[in-house]
Amino acid sequence: MLYYLFTFLDKAYDVPGAGLFQYITFRAALSTILSLFISLIYGKRVINYLRLKQIGETVRDLGLEGQNEKSGTPTMGGLIILGAILIPTLLFAKLNNIYILLMLFVTIWLGLIGFLDDYIKVFRKNKEGLAGKFKILGQIIAGIVIGATLYFSPAVVIRERLPEKKAVVKTGQLTPFEQVKDHNVRFYPKPIKSTKTTIPFFKNNEFNYSILISWIGKNYQKYTWLLFIAIVIVIITAVSNGSNLTDGMDGLATGTSAIIGLTLAILAFVSGNIVFADYLKIMYIPNTGELVVYISAFVGACVGFLWYNSYPAQVFMGDTGSLALGGAIAAFSIMIRKELLIPLLCGIFLVENLSVVIQVAHFKRTKRKYGVGRRIFLMAPLHHHFQKKGYPEPKIVMRFLIIGIALAILTMITLKIR
Repeated sequence: MLYYLFTFLDKAYDVPGAGLFQYITFRAALSTILSLFISLIYGKRVINYLRLKQIGETVRDLGLEGQNEKSGTPTMGGLIILGAILIPTLLFAKLNNIYILLMLFVTIWLGLIGFLDDYIKVFRKNKEGLAGKFKILGQIIAGIVIGATLYFSPAVVIRERLPEKKAVVKTGQLTPFEQVKDHNVRFYPKPIKSTKTTIPFFKNNEFNYSILISWIGKNYQKYTWLLFIAIVIVIITAVSNGSNLTDGMDGLATGTSAIIGLTLAILAFVSGNIVFADYLKIMYIPNTGELVVYISAFVGACVGFLWYNSYPAQVFMGDTGSLALGGAIAAFSIMIRKELLIPLLCGIFLVENLSVVIQVAHFKRTKRKYGVGRRIFLMAPLHHHFQKKGYPEPKIVMRFLIIGIALAILTMITLKIR
């Protein structure tokens, strides 16, 4: 909203400083500062309100050291995160940008699903919360909306790079090179619709999803939309649930999300800037630079919430925050065509997910075979396994975050190692 106001003031009245709002970096900085302010200042008031209304966590007896001390800690703190993300985005981002609109949708939608889950746990005194099938249904709906919009919207396009050795055009024709800030940027002049994405560690690192169904026949591209939407659903569901499972220790999911968000901010900036995209020889995606404003608020909200969520936590984010954070990370990665980096960048979420899948699958298989189920881990998700082994909670969280930082650095390196 403020972007449009200051753009008008700059053009109509030439107000000094109003032109700064044309710069994504300036608005991203403001977005970060405001989200920090909201989560730190108003976050305290929300925590006090939750404590006053006795909206506390009911801890199940899992035999974990120190878990009883967490009983009664205010939950639904994800409301702080959501407010700290949405308000700066609404104020500083271009609200006619299709990517921003989609990010607002997925944040609010999955936040509502998580809120409903927390509401059932707290006010209905049902420890199971919202039935799993309804959570999955909500994630599928989010995937359908995002996948269909990205596939069919004419505003979602990419610019393809020219081959390194491009033949010189005939005299009198326009060169296909675009002149940007005195740089010869090697991209075709017209944007195109495409389901191409980025494959890490490969020199020719663009992959078109339509190839996966080429076995259908010569008209296989007509059905690419079905495949693309299905892939989007799987990614959003997996990452959202991974974030939810990781949210089992003070500061673990929040800190991990902040690290991932900062990495995505860099990837979005270079992917949405034609000069940097040309220099790094990566896919240029017009208008995705605006996503930096959103992800800056995302990082600021996580860091601000970590002030209260670090050990010993004064508030838990609950599913209100964890589902929204995971879904936002997944959707954001898909929009900047970096979703194949998720197993690396979101390695903590992936391992937490896999630990649960492996534990359940092994237990069921051994129960059928031996009559008694056996476990690989002392407890799943994985962070509880180390807790059962006697590691202090702060040490587990810190080591997971160090691994998360290492994975983020490796993800950034993929921009050049091909």
